[in-house]
This record gives sequence, structure tokens and C-alpha cells, in this order.
Amino acid sequence: MSGSMSSGLESLVRDDDRYQRAFQLFLQRSSEHRCMQDFIHTTLPDILASIGDGKPHLNVIGVGSGAGEIDLEMLSELHKKHPGVTVDNEVVEPSSQQLHNYKVLVSRKAADLNHIRFTWNKMTASGFEEHWKLNKMTKKADFIHMIQMLYYVKDPSATIQFFQNLLNINGKLLIILVSEKSGWGKLWRTYRNQLCNTEISQCVTTGDIKSLLESKSVSYQSYELPSQMDITECFSEGDEKGELLLDFLTEVLDFSKTASPELRAGVLELLRHPDCSAASDGRIIFNNNLGVIVLDQKPGDSADATEKLY
Repeated sequence: MSGSMSSGLESLVRDDDRYQRAFQLFLQRSSEHRCMQDFIHTTLPDILASIGDGKPHLNVIGVGSGAGEIDLEMLSELHKKHPGVTVDNEVVEPSSQQLHNYKVLVSRKAADLNHIRFTWNKMTASGFEEHWKLNKMTKKADFIHMIQMLYYVKDPSATIQFFQNLLNINGKLLIILVSEKSGWGKLWRTYRNQLCNTEISQCVTTGDIKSLLESKSVSYQSYELPSQMDITECFSEGDEKGELLLDFLTEVLDFSKTASPELRAGVLELLRHPDCSAASDGRIIFNNNLGVIVLDQKPGDSADATEKLY
């Protein structure tokens, strides 16, 4: 699998250590996790209320779970909605570093997690799909979440279809991506050819997923989550943190050093543009809005029926 783009730039995802550092800085500079947490505590409980059909046991799959902070918040809301229910939680995450951090978090909070059995799958979503088919697994899931991970699959449509087919009746599939209304959407629409031509990472927004679902007449619910990110450091040439943030924004490894001067200037100009950012108290605040899409397996749906939709 190649990580280079047609423009000769290298994908940030190829260097996991730098990617994780860029991601941590992004979390510090943005309200990403805060806006997800607001959604989890205010809106998600109602979505989770109808799953499980009164069963004493629920199956959950987290695809691209990262270090688990958001997973555990969702599992906590699930527990509040369905107290006394035991949970099987399949964690799918290819980064060893992130899986390790998740396990540390679970051991720290062990007393609150006695009702959950964790299964650790150090693999990508497509690796998990292969593993599932190879072992002819028949287990169905009541809740599957795919948060900020559809950028890293080859075919988002096929991935959504596979996981939707794993849903139990009344099960829910939750997808979170950047919104088409965010600065990311504008950046990607403008520089798709230069920044998005890599096999392991692509520019996909909730707008793209909604269009895809609508073209197949698949019904969904959607929500917008307002979020922002301080990108002021990106405009101080040679600033180490600014360069790390630029790598994260463009998904390009060492973007400042490897991009042509024209591309670098064009990206910086666009990042400042009112379509992407707003100036506030001398800071440049990027629109980091997220979108949420919820799909379900309606009563009476069969895997065959879902397959025909795609």
C-alpha cells in the first residue's frame, strides 16, 4: 500500500509517531472532543434507548477507537440507559500506541467497567472485515460506532455496508466525520488533487456520505456539531507546532518542507479565508464542525435487503 500522492507528497499517516503527536496537538487546539462529549451526553442517550430490545447482553463494536476516551464515555451512557446489561466490546484499532493507551485507561477505570468484556483487535477496519469473514462470524452488533475513521478506508460505501449488515434488529450505526460545512470541506474541495490522492487516506465529509446514502435510498438521521480549532501558529514560519498542525490539516508529512512554495502559499491563504476561518482577538479560528450520521437496521430488514441497496 503506497502512502505517496500523485503530487509526490508523502501521507502523514505513514509516520505513526508524528501522526499521533499532530493528533494530540490538534486535540489541544480544538474543541473536537468537547463537542463530541456534548453530543454523547445530550443526544446519544435517546439514540441508544431503543437498542437491545430488553436483552440482558449487548454487543458493541468500536471501529478506529483510538485511545478509548470517547468510547468509554459512550459505554457509560449505554450503561445508564441499560443498567444491569452486560456488554461485549470489540475494539478495532490499528495503532499499537493508541491500543496501549486504551488498555491503560481501562485498567485505571476497571471498577466501573466490570460489566464489559473487551476484545482487542489490532487491525484496520478492512482487516477486521477479512477476519470476520474468514472466521465465518455470525455475531450481530447492537451498537457500532465509526468516529473520524472513514478517511482511512479504500471504499467508505463498502465499509458502511459491511458494518450495517452486522447490526441486530434495532441496532444503531453511528458515523462521525468532518462536516461538509467545515473549513476541512472547503480545503479538500479546493485541493483534492494535491492533498487527497493517496491510497490510505481520503477527503470525505458527512456531505459525501449523505449523498451516497441518498443515492441508494438508505434512510439516516443527521446532526451538526459546532467545533473550532485555533490555527494561529500555522502562520508563523518555522514554528514547530504550526508545522505539526499544518501536517494534520493537509495530512501531508512535513508539508512545510516538501510542498511547493505555490501549494504552501495557496493552502495558507485558503486557511485564512472566511470560508475556512474567522479572526478573533488576533487569533485565527478554523471551522472544525463535525457531522453525525446514524443508520439503523430496521425491524424486518435482512442482510440481503441491505445488500441490494448498495
